Order: sequence, then structure tokens, then C-alpha cells
Amino acid sequence: MSTLRTLTRLSGPDLLSIQDLTPPEAEGILELTGLVKERPEEFHTALAGKQLVLIFEKASLRTRITFEVGMAELGGRALFFDETGARLGARESLGDIARNLERWVDGVVLRTFAHRTVTEMAAHASIPVINGLSDREHPCQALGDYFTLEERFGDLRRVKLAFVGDGNNVCHSLLLTVALVGGRIAVATPPGYEPDADIVRAASETAARTGGRVELTYDWQEAVRGADAVYTDVWASMGQEAETAARKKIFAPYQVNAELMAQAAPHAVFLHCLPAHRGEEVTDAVMDSPASLVFEQAENRLHVQKAILLLLMGNGHRPRSFGAGQGRRARG
Repeated sequence: MSTLRTLTRLSGPDLLSIQDLTPPEAEGILELTGLVKERPEEFHTALAGKQLVLIFEKASLRTRITFEVGMAELGGRALFFDETGARLGARESLGDIARNLERWVDGVVLRTFAHRTVTEMAAHASIPVINGLSDREHPCQALGDYFTLEERFGDLRRVKLAFVGDGNNVCHSLLLTVALVGGRIAVATPPGYEPDADIVRAASETAARTGGRVELTYDWQEAVRGADAVYTDVWASMGQEAETAARKKIFAPYQVNAELMAQAAPHAVFLHCLPAHRGEEVTDAVMDSPASLVFEQAENRLHVQKAILLLLMGNGHRPRSFGAGQGRRARG
């Protein structure tokens, strides 16, 4: 990745969607993630004096802890604002909230229900806004997942990922990321639970330029056949609790178990963004097998988010292996 050594900023001011990134920027994030993970001591003061606020409408383990630890390891500080009891904008407009925050802190992470909450906050705030999860995407998760795959397999263009289950926010970000890195993804969902058509179209268009490949099917065995990695997620996401019983019946054939994993390549790994509902979308035998990389994924969320924070909030800090910075595009 020697052509990416000048990447010290992202061209955009925020990370709301994988669509905010170019292929070189996605590769640059993965490269910087590797450096941050390998040589954390080079970055321990990179965000000294910087403050990051985490505003969460949804419960969290991995997203909250990894951003808090990441800021501490970069020399900054994270502040948590619990909004799980009410939706943002109910008490005060998002515009007013944004204008307050930009005077106190240097960045915002939002974990929310509606994606428009993230985009509206970013439209009003002059500081970086990071999507920590919305109903449309989970970009930090997908970037961490592909870093995990790169660690295991190397060249991501040679990796086939099979996603089995609901065409949800994680699926959306995986589709967009595989397109950026020029890999291959096969998504198997029940009829009526396909990923958003606009996301699929955007991923397919990008894949056509990068040499990637996007496939959709209802046949879970076809999707998994020969795959290097098999990925699943919960069948009912937060906010869909009323659909849980119905979804269990519909998604039951899509469970990732030993029989399904046997359809994948002999070296295939298993991925899950967690939390997992063991015995539903995945069996214990798969979750706890040597093929499972779920906890490596969880660890790599820390490293990839540190890279994102550096690229959005840093002051041109770079390790010795990076060259001159590209500069940041001003907000319109």
C-alpha cells in the first residue's frame, strides 16, 4: 500500500457512511489501523487535549468501550451522554445540540436509530461526526471486519465473504466496503428481507470500477459455497423486538451451523458483529470453534476506530512511515 502513505486526513469532514470514502481512503484506513495496532506507542499523544462526546440512543458494549479506550490511548478524553431514555431532538433541536457541542468538544460519535439523526447532526456541526450505528449503516464495524479479514487472508480482492441472514445495517456497510476494496460478497436473505436496493446499486456500481463482485440470493447454501468467511448477525435488531417471534420462524433455515460451514472453503472463518443470540442465528459449536474470529473482530474495532479518530480529529500527526498530509476539504 505504498501509494497510500500520504493519507493523514480523510477528504470529507465526517464518517456517516462507507459511501463517504473513496477506495484509496478505505485502504488507507486499513493501513493506518495496522500501524496503530502494531505500534500504539507512536500515537499515545496524537489527540492530546481533544474531547470526544459519545451520544447513544441504543445500548452498547463494544462501540462505547472501544471509543472510550481509543481516545484514552490517543491522549484524549471521551465523554458519554446516555440518550437511551429518549430520542435526540425530542427536548431540543438537533441543530441547537450541534451548535452547543461544537463549542465544547472536538468530535461526536452518534449511536442512534434513524440515520437522518446522524446526517442532520453533521449538517449543523462544524466538528467531525462519526456514525457509531444507525438503522442504515454501521461503518466502523464493517471497516474493523475487513481489517480482520486482511489480517487473516492478506489481499482482500481474493476473499469471498458470505453474509447470511437479515439485510440490515451491518450488511449494508459490508456490501459497500467489499466494493471499495474490490472483494466479493454473496448475501443470502429470506425473501422480503433483502438489503436496501439503493445500497446494493451503489455497491454494485463501485464494485464494477474496483473489480469487486456483489451477489444476492435466497439460497444460503449457494451463498456460502466456497466462501473464505461466513458472516451472520442477529435476526431482529434493536427496535425490531416486536418482530422477534415471527423472524425466528422465517430465518430458522439461515442459521449458521456446522452443516452450513461445511459448504464453505476448508479454511473458512466465521464472523459476527456481536452480540450473538447463540442457538438462533449461530450455534455454540460454530461460535466457539477455532474458525471463529468474533473476538478478533471485537478487538479490531478499537484499532480501526483509533485510525478513524486520527484521520478526522488529528493535527497531521503521522508515524514515521507516513509521508506528507493531503489536507482536509472544508465544509460547504
